[in-house]
Amino acid sequence: MIIDNDVIEREVRRWLTEAVVGLGLCPFAAKPLQEMRVAVDVSHAGNAEDLINDLHQALSRLEETGVSKLETSLLVIPNMLQDFYDYNDFLEIADAVLQEGSWEGEIQIASFHPDYQFAGTEKADPENFTNRAPYPIFHLLREDSLEKALSSYPDPESIPERNIALMGEMDPNILRALFPYCFK
Repeated sequence: MIIDNDVIEREVRRWLTEAVVGLGLCPFAAKPLQEMRVAVDVSHAGNAEDLINDLHQALSRLEETGVSKLETSLLVIPNMLQDFYDYNDFLEIADAVLQEGSWEGEIQIASFHPDYQFAGTEKADPENFTNRAPYPIFHLLREDSLEKALSSYPDPESIPERNIALMGEMDPNILRALFPYCFK
């Protein structure tokens, strides 16, 4: 099923605004989002080769565009990798694209998926919601920007623990409202 790019971008930006920034899951996301320096690119790839090409294009765009115009990019994949384990396996290919394009050490990929599950957790464990998104997403991050943000944050090591605690304490109805795609 093909979904309109505008609909996909609205859903992703809602997730960014309400969950990622609204809950403070990433304390570094608000500024680039407010300054409109976050790209949401939609890949309509239906096979691995096309997705690799779209990933390569998104990485090239991030590399070629100054940080003052584009801080970070989200490659949204609505038509592939719906199974989390397939998505997780494809991350190895995505990492190979980073290496082949000489982006390793410059750009890294953070992963988000509607069924995200950390190793050693159960599917329903609240901490998994810290990496759940409306669609499979490759979040392309500039390592320089990430290092700068982490160095200016008082205790970056506490962020994951804080997020896990937040999700564990969250009212189930609020969780359903923020992540409706996880409860279909």
